[in-house]
Amino acid sequence: MAAMLLNAAVFWQVYDITGSKWQLGVIGLVRFIPSLGLSLVAGAAADSYNRRKLAIVAQTVQLGAAAVLMAVTLGGSEDVLVIYACVFVFALAATFESPARSALLPQLVTKETFGNAIVVSGTFQQLSFVTGPALGGLLIAISGVGLAYVVLAGLMAGSIVLLALLRPEDGDAPRRSVSVEGILEGIRFVRGRQVILGAMTLDMFAVIFGGATALLPVFARDILDVGSVGYGLLLGAIDGGAFVMSIAMVFVPPSRRPGRTLLFAVLAFGLSTVLFGLSRNFALSLIACTLIGMSDEVSVVMRQTTIQLATPDALRGRVTSVNMLFIGASNQLGAVESGFVAALTTATFAVVSGGLGCLAVLGTVAAAMPEMRRYRIGRAPMEEHEVPESAPPAAV
Repeated sequence: MAAMLLNAAVFWQVYDITGSKWQLGVIGLVRFIPSLGLSLVAGAAADSYNRRKLAIVAQTVQLGAAAVLMAVTLGGSEDVLVIYACVFVFALAATFESPARSALLPQLVTKETFGNAIVVSGTFQQLSFVTGPALGGLLIAISGVGLAYVVLAGLMAGSIVLLALLRPEDGDAPRRSVSVEGILEGIRFVRGRQVILGAMTLDMFAVIFGGATALLPVFARDILDVGSVGYGLLLGAIDGGAFVMSIAMVFVPPSRRPGRTLLFAVLAFGLSTVLFGLSRNFALSLIACTLIGMSDEVSVVMRQTTIQLATPDALRGRVTSVNMLFIGASNQLGAVESGFVAALTTATFAVVSGGLGCLAVLGTVAAAMPEMRRYRIGRAPMEEHEVPESAPPAAV
């Protein structure tokens, strides 16, 4: 929730200060650089050290960055370089926190309930994510960005307390030192599993081309003319759609073919993005945002389910870090692509062309990676986590 609230607050604040679409793209670039450089190291650390303690340390650093944002904003500063610096520190800490936290799940549930736990955990994680942007938009409308950063710091503090209370059953002792060979082992595993690589690739390129969230301030202020309240409602529509789908997925039996379901979810995501880009009616834009949120929620849960079930615990931190690298690339480069294309052309062209690009990626991945389409839940992760010598790399 805190991470998503930060997204909403920073995008709005930077655009409010600079009025520049280019700056929205720069935010995504600043957030992506730490992930690009250290994600694989962070994954190896999650497989080598106490995952709970590693996540607590990383979140403490994030709390410090949130406190600085709160202080400078409430103090009236409009220095975007300070904002960028805080965003960079937050992203750097998140690079280590995400794989450590995600890899904790097998240590908290039994093997028999692991499959269902992945679906429930992923769904409720998304349920918490969807409230962040809506809360950010509401707080900005009520009292400005400063209040949003106050709540951000409070959420980070609460998260640290809850992590400290966790008591993993086993597997929380150091396993091996961080090494280049250990990092390469995780990469080889991903390359040798078309199911995992296909899910990561589809999500990354679909979101890079189809992500319109970074341009919501432009649509709210300049195209739809609905201001900060409308901005919050557009964010809330995306979050509301994901919220409804989150609840539904908790009570609906899990999909036995997550790869195929992922393909259909990305299809809906791309079409909804095109609809949003073409809309000039606020009500229709809200509907499009709702559909974007619903389809994206299904996509996220299906990807998490596929990757977690196809990965043994000894490699889960490293495989998660590769997934985080793909996610970071999709989210942050998606913001870069949207901001830069909008600056060179128009916001409408950036969103519509991005949605069409998403559909093109869908067709390419579906044709090139048939194992992902055919994947069924029920196959346990390999006990031997080394990629067999005979296993060919997945086709891209």
